[in-house]
Amino acid sequence: MSQFLIGKNGTESPEPVKAEVTGCVPEWLQGTLLRNGPGLFKVGDTEYNHWFDGMALIHSFTFKDGEVIYRSRYLRGDTYKDNMAAKRIVVSEMGTMAYPDPGKNVISRVITFLNHTVPDFTDNCGNNFIRYGKDYYATSETNYIRKVDPVTLETQDKVDYMKYLAVNLVTSHPHYDKDGTAYNMGTSIAEKGKTKYTLFKVPDTTAGGKANASPALKNLEVICTVPCRSLLSPSYYHSFGMTDNYFIFIEQPFKLDILKMATAYMRGVNWASCLKFFPEENTLIHLIDRKTGKEVGIKYYTEAMIVYHHVNAFEEDGHVIFDVIAYEDPSLYNMFYLNVLKEQSKTSAMSVPKCKRFALPVQTDKGIDVGDDMVKLQYTTASAVKEKEGKLLCQPEVLCDSVELPRINYDFNGKKYRFVYMTCVAMTAVATKIMKLDIETKERTEWSEENCWPSEPVFIPRPNGEGEDDGVVLTTVINSNPGESGFILVLDAKSFKEVARAYMNAELHMDMHGYFIPMEN
Repeated sequence: MSQFLIGKNGTESPEPVKAEVTGCVPEWLQGTLLRNGPGLFKVGDTEYNHWFDGMALIHSFTFKDGEVIYRSRYLRGDTYKDNMAAKRIVVSEMGTMAYPDPGKNVISRVITFLNHTVPDFTDNCGNNFIRYGKDYYATSETNYIRKVDPVTLETQDKVDYMKYLAVNLVTSHPHYDKDGTAYNMGTSIAEKGKTKYTLFKVPDTTAGGKANASPALKNLEVICTVPCRSLLSPSYYHSFGMTDNYFIFIEQPFKLDILKMATAYMRGVNWASCLKFFPEENTLIHLIDRKTGKEVGIKYYTEAMIVYHHVNAFEEDGHVIFDVIAYEDPSLYNMFYLNVLKEQSKTSAMSVPKCKRFALPVQTDKGIDVGDDMVKLQYTTASAVKEKEGKLLCQPEVLCDSVELPRINYDFNGKKYRFVYMTCVAMTAVATKIMKLDIETKERTEWSEENCWPSEPVFIPRPNGEGEDDGVVLTTVINSNPGESGFILVLDAKSFKEVARAYMNAELHMDMHGYFIPMEN
């Protein structure tokens, strides 16, 4: 496996580098693909334990008139600056606790201990990008996000969600309406004695009278709150679903133990060890009406599962249908400890991720008997069986397996759709292929190449395109073939055939998620 995948520090390229293009980049493809992920794993004599913990390295690929320009820069947040100044890791991440320098005096060690009891989270925002109004932010899942310049990739303001809303954790996968409004959700831990999940929206400020309001978070509005089923152990979640009329929130039995987190530093363990899966518990599915902010009256649940990524959701004939990538256990996180990645051990297998479709009947169940399946759709085997207390036990249809990092044509977000683009993960957590799945026919079309590791495939629609898959799919590819450099691949989304690739005269690095900014923005 390529050395770039297993904890080697990346080299940044802050000055624009022109790529060597083979094939033909479509003339209409004009804009910048931002990518984000961990890139720096060793500081001085210290190193991170987990791949997700590495310090954020931001990449940009700008497409203009058939050419591709590459840049990359480390996110220079407080975490980066503090680590670099100390020449060691001094800010804790989820999988790596930073302990005080043995040379520190007793008082400063006590202060360090107290700071970790009520953790002030890292601003190492290495997971994704979020657009609020006219601003772009690097984000992880803490209460901090960092504004970045999408052209130069320079790090700008540090923004604390807590100034606008009492949330300790916020997802890095928001949704956007056609008008540019962003929707997101976060967890408030033991705020005024209550732990709750909060759905909020941030109106677009690029239009109308609020054009200069920055940050747009000043205009944040709470849509609704959902009480947590256990006060000191909120559910972990990474994304949520949205349709024209509903939000879908999965409260899974994968929980953060707050008391354990408060004592983790003292006990000499990392915060990730405070996440616990309860396979004997059910997964609750909350369906929230976007207009009223209230949950629908029906209680939906399914068996224990862990979901990181929602694919899409839509409404049809009195049902809300949603697709997710689901796991049977939390083994995925453990696959990304750097010692596991380095060993490439086949024995440390993770549970197979499955793309699952659920169907939630929204209509009242008058005249439906206990034991009856309330799903009346012909094209899915997903079921929702009525139980004694009126609860619905929802069983999914498995659309395919061994897939992750799903992306769709976002013009179809919240609408009935047909195509999804994903990475293929078989025996290891690192993708060796990408694929297009036709949900109707279950046909899979794949792209792979020897000694190449592609990233999350991002669909870009052709302007005024005809059909859902009229556009291109972009993926960055780590290439360990001798004498060859990494490249960004451009596939025709319809045929999934290569139309161009752009070789980078710079070092690419495995990343997580990306965001495409069209040229006019």
